[in-house]
Amino acid sequence: MSENVYGRLARHLDNLPGGYPATESGVELRILRRLFTEEEAALAVNLTFISEPAEVIAERVDGEVEQVAAQLEAMSKKGLIFRRYKGGVPHYSASQYVVGIWEYHVNDLDLELIRDMNEYLPHLFQPELWREVPQLRTIPVDESITVEHEIMAYEQAETLVRERERIAVAPCICRREHQMIGEGCDKPMETCLVFGTGADYYVENGLGRYIDTDEALEILQLAEESGLVLQPSNSKRAVNICCCCGCCCQVLKTFKRHPKPASLVSSPFVIASDPDICVGCGDCVSRCQMDAISLVGDVAVPDLDRCIGCGLCVTTCTSGSLHLVRKPAEEQPKVPTSLARTYIMLARARGVL
Repeated sequence: MSENVYGRLARHLDNLPGGYPATESGVELRILRRLFTEEEAALAVNLTFISEPAEVIAERVDGEVEQVAAQLEAMSKKGLIFRRYKGGVPHYSASQYVVGIWEYHVNDLDLELIRDMNEYLPHLFQPELWREVPQLRTIPVDESITVEHEIMAYEQAETLVRERERIAVAPCICRREHQMIGEGCDKPMETCLVFGTGADYYVENGLGRYIDTDEALEILQLAEESGLVLQPSNSKRAVNICCCCGCCCQVLKTFKRHPKPASLVSSPFVIASDPDICVGCGDCVSRCQMDAISLVGDVAVPDLDRCIGCGLCVTTCTSGSLHLVRKPAEEQPKVPTSLARTYIMLARARGVL
């Protein structure tokens, strides 16, 4: 029964947009056994990616409404499924593993789960699929943008924040898990911004706290000062903004290992330089999260195959020799209008829709 139900759950998660691929070692099953009881796994395979009230799900599993509702609520509190309210009534849906279930366990990680997750990550993050339909995109820090850039609203972090009424902040799960295994960095921890129904879920589950627009903007300013890359959801109306470091963020680490990170990232900008006014201070070299700049003699030389257009080097360049330029029209990312559209595109790219 045990192996069968966890195998079914693994296949169910793999049919969601983000995927949950099988491995020879079976580490993906070990992860599920750590997170789900057999009863929870058996119920989870009956949830869809579209939220539904408990009555509908109870009818599907031929169960008592009160009992199923209680189990669904408990599972949502454990971060195993997603919960949102429609007309004051809780609705439940399946959560993909990443971005989803994994992030919902930021407050109850243990070393065994972290070890299993780190073993599983190379199977979970597939660079070629990310290139086709990324779940996150990279936008420049606001301080690196000038009026000449003709910035789109969805390319500017401040605009993404100001258009949302409910905002929550949560700890970064990547930096927390690295801290727990003794590989942490000194970057700020409470930097993950979540909006709308996601913000409600985080606060109700004790994963984060509500903040106002001003505090959200202060966090973005702190992220820039700390050299963190801004990665909102791949949608014009963002549901979250991750503030990422290249030493802990699993997505950036995957990019960094690739010989050409720029080919994987959804980003509208790339760095340009004026070597004649570069003073060779080297600040941009250490600030870049992708190792995209090197000093050749006394001049900073960008590697455009590695630049992801985050703008962090621009804000540390005292000479003004570095600046962002918009990529050619044919290289501009096509950002979906909503995350739902992104998930549809991702599911089609993976052949599960």
